[in-house]
Amino acid sequence: MVLEITKIGNPVLREVCAEVSPERLASAELQGFIDDLIETKRHANGAGIAAPQVGKPWRIFVVEVKDNPRYPYKPETDLTVCVNPTVTFLTDERYLNFEGCLSIPDLRGKVARCPHVRIEALDRHGVPFSREVRGITAGTFQHEDDHLNGILFPDRADSRSFSTWAEFALRYEADIVESVKEIVSEWGE
Repeated sequence: MVLEITKIGNPVLREVCAEVSPERLASAELQGFIDDLIETKRHANGAGIAAPQVGKPWRIFVVEVKDNPRYPYKPETDLTVCVNPTVTFLTDERYLNFEGCLSIPDLRGKVARCPHVRIEALDRHGVPFSREVRGITAGTFQHEDDHLNGILFPDRADSRSFSTWAEFALRYEADIVESVKEIVSEWGE
């Protein structure tokens, strides 16, 4: 089922989300919720989505990029469900990229992200995993993890870089596509 996406101003987007116990994760309710979260992300053409973006203050997010018309320049990324994740930066380097958010329609802004991180989490079945993620994809994981801590991308962006999607497409997208190619060439993903 496609869920309603919460928008900026909704207090749930500013909450530090609660961890999900393995027993609760195994429940039919949570498994159904994860299915709905994935369907909602796909329906909205998001690169990722976190539980608070559909009104639930739980430490769950999903990331996936496959032929995404909203982000045609992002590398493809297999579906990854992260429950109770931690993100560890593996380099001091940063890159700037324009980000958007399903909870903040029609706004883009430049955010500095770490190009190499380790994600440690439970998968949807409660199995722990650790994965190193690089490049633009690392930024996507950081964006979704921020949601679990009540942080929205404008909190991290230079407000002078804000633009609507139309202005982004007109003025900045071509340069960002080249920048993304450079980041992927250097870092992968």
